[in-house]
Amino acid sequence: MDQQEQLQRGAGGKLVVDGMPSCAAAETAVHEDAAGGEFERQPVPQSRLLGFKSFIGMYAGEHCAGTELMIGPLFVAAGVSAADLVGGLIVGNALAVLSWMFLCAPIATRARLTLYYQLEKICGRNLVTLYNLANGVMFCFLAGAMITVSATAVGVWAKFPMPGLNDLYPNSIGWVLAVLGVGALISIVAACGYQTVAKFANIAAPWMVLVFLVFGFVGLRQFIDSTGAEIRSAGDLWTLAKTSIWKGGDPQAGQVKFTFWHVMFFAWFCNMAMHVGMSDLSVFRFAKKSWYGVASASGMYVGHFMAWVSASILYAYQLHLNPSDTDVLPGPLAWRAAGLAGLVCVVIAGWTTANPTIYRAGLAFQAIVPKRSRFMVTLVTGAIATIAALFPAIAMKLLGFVALYGMLLMPMGAVVFVDFWFMRKLGLRSSFAEWSRKSFNWAAGLTWFLTLAFCVMLMLRYGFDKMFFVSLPGWFFAAVLYVVLSLVYQRQLHELPIARTITKLCSWVSLIVLVLMGVLYMVGAVSLDAAKGTMIVATFVWFGATSMWMWNGAKEGSS
Repeated sequence: MDQQEQLQRGAGGKLVVDGMPSCAAAETAVHEDAAGGEFERQPVPQSRLLGFKSFIGMYAGEHCAGTELMIGPLFVAAGVSAADLVGGLIVGNALAVLSWMFLCAPIATRARLTLYYQLEKICGRNLVTLYNLANGVMFCFLAGAMITVSATAVGVWAKFPMPGLNDLYPNSIGWVLAVLGVGALISIVAACGYQTVAKFANIAAPWMVLVFLVFGFVGLRQFIDSTGAEIRSAGDLWTLAKTSIWKGGDPQAGQVKFTFWHVMFFAWFCNMAMHVGMSDLSVFRFAKKSWYGVASASGMYVGHFMAWVSASILYAYQLHLNPSDTDVLPGPLAWRAAGLAGLVCVVIAGWTTANPTIYRAGLAFQAIVPKRSRFMVTLVTGAIATIAALFPAIAMKLLGFVALYGMLLMPMGAVVFVDFWFMRKLGLRSSFAEWSRKSFNWAAGLTWFLTLAFCVMLMLRYGFDKMFFVSLPGWFFAAVLYVVLSLVYQRQLHELPIARTITKLCSWVSLIVLVLMGVLYMVGAVSLDAAKGTMIVATFVWFGATSMWMWNGAKEGSS
């Protein structure tokens, strides 16, 4: 439930909505700032801090949304067992809560700045612009997946063919028209009537949470009736779960086999951009205490446990009735479980999630082109999201997409963490771009790019199914790399003759290695996977090392 509400100032300086305290006031304040409201470039004052209940309500609603209707079934498609699912979700969600509590919230409640302003102070305006571009593009794809979710409800009513689990492209004119219609409506509302839908989303949130709970109850009853199981104890229920619902075994074709570790890391890192990636600095800067980060547990165990489990039960029952029916379509699943109320839930869940996601992406893009109107930028953003929604691969591969999204933004979270806690202790400047008036902090930029190269190298070496794991070593790699590069960059060691010689040598060696890998594969001396992994490393070494000497050479030539 990502919403923005019309805010008023109530007695005692608290945020209220139409005279009533808002459970989503923290999220609201974030959107207000992003749109150019108060505290965009200054710390939040004591008079505007919020209580613990505000964050419980916000996280419980935000994480029970349209994505849950896709993620839950995909666990079943991945061949997960009951023990691995339940155990992985319990541990992984706990680690996510701890990440909010000990990585994100302590910095937020001390600095009380938005992530974007904090990054600008550290990285410089130009690098933050690049970050906004990456963030905006990923938001567009996420919004596209939510448009896909809502379009499946239209398919139940209009009865046109809908995409299957492994479809990459649209498979019917009806699907294209439904996506275009839903996407156009959501985009126009995001551009024109955002606050109205946000208020409606606040009303719908408690109802949606309970509908997800009903999905689980109905699906469980359907399993009991179809299997003839007698449930007299918790042990009987667990036996049904592990023998009929989450049976384990091989995954569906084209899906990655999920174990306990896959589930745990996915539950931990599916919101990596928010906690480890520090996006929720913008939320918790309104918290009175850093321990308010524990409020995220309401979202993790309502949305990322109960809702995922309930949605997965519906899909498991679909497979129980017809093992060949592997399509992951929230509309038909909800219709079978709750009829028209289920379809309404699918539409609202997708709509109220896609609407603010398009709005957020539009704000990220508007920061790049500030002279363009928010209305037009949001419409164009909605059009991009709608085009993405036409291709069902994004929604059907949502587990991998979410892991990729977190990995993309994770290095900047490590930069913020190290810069805040360790730079001064190491004798280096924190907020270096602000102090030096540089528009691009190369230490932060290279940390971002080289960490992504490191993660890609690990995936090429060990398989792309390891994308759920590589962000953990990637975070530590980024933290250490940022310290080393900051030492070189701030002390201007890279401008010494010996440093320039070394970086030039690295550049030319990387080009030699790049060509050598092609030759070695051609003669059969190395495998293609080994060649690919080495070539991506050589590519990033070229861009990293060459930037260190060619950039400075260009500046010297122009002076």
